[in-house]
Amino acid sequence: MPKMKTKSSCKKRFKVTATGRVVAAQAGKSHGMIKRTNKFIRNARGTTTLSKADEGIIKPMMPYAR
Repeated sequence: MPKMKTKSSCKKRFKVTATGRVVAAQAGKSHGMIKRTNKFIRNARGTTTLSKADEGIIKPMMPYAR
C-alpha cells in the first residue's frame, strides 16, 4: 500500500503533544493589533491546545502524528 499523506496545511500549523493533544498558535494575531485590547494581545501570546471537537477535525489529516 502507498503511504498516507499528511495535509501540508496541518503540517505547518499544528503539533501533537506526547499526551495526544493538538497544539496550535493563538488565533487573531495576524493583523489589526491596533484595535485589539492590550489584555487580548497579552492573553494571545504563545500557543494553546485545541478543543476535543477541533482535534477530531485535525487528527485525521495528520496520520503519522501519534
